[in-house]
Amino acid sequence: MRRYDPQQVELKWQKFWEEKRTFEVKEDPARPKYYLLEMFPYPSGRLHMGHIRNYSIGDVVARYKRMQGFNVLHPMGWDAFGLPAENAAIEHGVHPAKWTYENINYMKGQLKRMGFSYDWKREIATCDPSYYRWEQLFFIKMYERGLAYKSLSEVNWCPGCETVLANEQVVGGRCWRCGSEVEKKELEGWFLKITAYADELLEFCDKLLKGWPEKVILMQKNWIGRSEGVEVDFPLEGKAGSIRIFTTRPDTIFGVTFVVLAPEHPMVEELVKGTPREEEVKEFVRRAKRQGLLLREGEFEKEGVPLGAYCVNPLTGERVPVWTANFVLMEYGTGAIMAVPAHDQRDFEFAKRYGLPIKVVIRPKDRELLPEAMTEAYTEDGIMVNSGHFDGMSNREAMEKIVELIEKKGIGQRKVNYRLKDWGISRQRYWGAPIPIIYCPNCGTLPVPEDELPVVLPLKVEITGKGGSPLAQVHDFVNTRCPRCNGSAKRETDTMDTFVESSWYFLRYACPDNHKEPFDDRVKYWMPVDQYIGGIEHAVLHLLYARFFTKVLRDLGYVDLDEPFERLLTQGMVIKDGAKMSKSKGNVVDPDEMVQRYGADTVRLFILFSAPPEKDLDWKDEGIEGCYRFLNRLWRLFFEIAPKLAEGDPPHAFTSEEVEFYRRIHLTIKKVTEDIERFHFNTAIAQMMEWTNYLYESLPKDIRPSLWREALEKMCLLLHPFVPHITEELWSEVLRRDPPLVDQRWPMYDPEWVKVPEVTVVVQVNGKVRDKIQVPEDLPEEEVKRLALETPGARRHTEGKTVKKVVYVPKKLVNIVCEG
Repeated sequence: MRRYDPQQVELKWQKFWEEKRTFEVKEDPARPKYYLLEMFPYPSGRLHMGHIRNYSIGDVVARYKRMQGFNVLHPMGWDAFGLPAENAAIEHGVHPAKWTYENINYMKGQLKRMGFSYDWKREIATCDPSYYRWEQLFFIKMYERGLAYKSLSEVNWCPGCETVLANEQVVGGRCWRCGSEVEKKELEGWFLKITAYADELLEFCDKLLKGWPEKVILMQKNWIGRSEGVEVDFPLEGKAGSIRIFTTRPDTIFGVTFVVLAPEHPMVEELVKGTPREEEVKEFVRRAKRQGLLLREGEFEKEGVPLGAYCVNPLTGERVPVWTANFVLMEYGTGAIMAVPAHDQRDFEFAKRYGLPIKVVIRPKDRELLPEAMTEAYTEDGIMVNSGHFDGMSNREAMEKIVELIEKKGIGQRKVNYRLKDWGISRQRYWGAPIPIIYCPNCGTLPVPEDELPVVLPLKVEITGKGGSPLAQVHDFVNTRCPRCNGSAKRETDTMDTFVESSWYFLRYACPDNHKEPFDDRVKYWMPVDQYIGGIEHAVLHLLYARFFTKVLRDLGYVDLDEPFERLLTQGMVIKDGAKMSKSKGNVVDPDEMVQRYGADTVRLFILFSAPPEKDLDWKDEGIEGCYRFLNRLWRLFFEIAPKLAEGDPPHAFTSEEVEFYRRIHLTIKKVTEDIERFHFNTAIAQMMEWTNYLYESLPKDIRPSLWREALEKMCLLLHPFVPHITEELWSEVLRRDPPLVDQRWPMYDPEWVKVPEVTVVVQVNGKVRDKIQVPEDLPEEEVKRLALETPGARRHTEGKTVKKVVYVPKKLVNIVCEG
């Protein structure tokens, strides 16, 4: 027996796979396809354990599906544009392109060393002009359809990165990338009209995302935030004009006691101008803006100031004070709300804090509701009160009639609003895809002609991180000719948000070698992605944008599908000592070090065994040691059994031990197959560890050689997706079978051999036999008790009595103890 040397074994088989091009794949209409994709990495320099976990999960599925006979596409590439490369250039004086490609080379080596089954001939890098030329083409087509437009708007500005951020890139009021506190700023920039697809994005959440986690679907729905309601004008008191509010609860309009404007609402400044409150209000507005968009939507202290102005409730004629407060968003509705403290918890808390009136207009059906006795808002359905001639109606009935009255009086109209806003893609940084637009003083704004694409990002540029886009200083880039009049013109110097690149990369993997068009018929063969795997942190950002982009490309005639990802798995983080791994905490585990010490198979096995994919994985050094010991034990088992395999089978029939041995083989195949299908990799591995123990226990037994061979062959096949290197070696060197293992068929179990034996369980009532039941011997205790209670004999003797307890003696009897 030779010693298990993971370094020697793994490098041998990685070389074999590469030389044989084992994982390169072509379209084959005769075979069912399976497109397995993990979210591609940003080439930051080194893989972390979160990457290793993501790609290990994906590799199990890719290898398993291939062994099942599927034609598997399993590609890899690089989300290569972005601020970290630019920041590295500033900090270390290295060009972003050099930094990026050096990182790609290193990380590619790490991925190969892990033995992941990628088709490397399909590799893409989004910073390559051959990739982003098509992105520029899509932008031009969107511009021609009005789906890309330039507008002046208030944007989220990161002072650290000196660039604009989309709402989705503001996390807790801070930049998702560098953590700087985000500010509001008015800038002109380019937008993609994602709101044009809001209804379809929302509708398809329920219609087509059947294989997605419920929590991700809910996050997408909440982000789109469709709400039906009514806009109503509240006339200003003593001056011209009115405040237009949006509400989804017109049934509460008779209970309005104040109106609130968002701090950014233009009427705030207008209403306090020249009044004693002007400075106080301006200071509050500055403070509220600093809180950041998303921070104001979470748990925070609700603050506000009165503007000293009043408006009139158009249905009651009541005088209503106007406030500004930090819980109202300019981004939603009209940026103004009617506050009904009795029936909205947020308004209730605000009114209690500032001593504002509370007026009940909906009461429960069975009792009165007194404002002074309320400890929280009443938000359930009920009966209308204090609401004029609507009193006595149910609030649901009154809601429609109130809307009809509002529209009849001409003071408002029905309205559908969305939380989702158009996607601002302009970035004032260098390392990104240039926006293909030309500005001519005579002809205006024009797209770059398609035959001049790509607009290549110039490499000679000074990057300081200050003063806007570095491209603005590259005169050879900026200065160009107008495609219409041939006069002097200027190029757009903003680059695209890097999320644009990742919104369609999965389509390009189908045909990365096509340099004449972005996609061809191969996209029809491979798409949609059958299984997508990535972090929950992309639930809104990347996944929403990718869905939007797919629909746009469909409508532009490039693809023929509605949704890009059939099924989605969001894996948990890898943590250590109860916290996310970070250098500052000193709890980072280096994948290279672990592979050098234990081998890639051990690292893969530990990551897959330690927790279900969707849960966080707490790294334990003793856990990886245990997995290493298991692989060594597996290795020894094969070599100990090897001499038996050359012997002939005895002439006699199967013994009872051999029958059980054979049954265990089929039970293990069934369990592992079902667990992989459910992504329960940890329990699949646990089953194979248990089976290994059983095989060790069986070594002294008189088991015929053909059964030992079958057991070892099935062990190799079942373990291969998890630990591909050691299984290839054992398959080839011990079992003398031809590699590669991934081309072998996944084993099938015989249903007759996995039937669970049944036992007869006696049913007693107070110690006397009243019935019997036949049950599988491994049926859970609670199920056995339930079946016993439902037998005719038990029912007859427990009728009208109280069952005190039910005692189960496994595989023998159930005793029902009752009195009365």
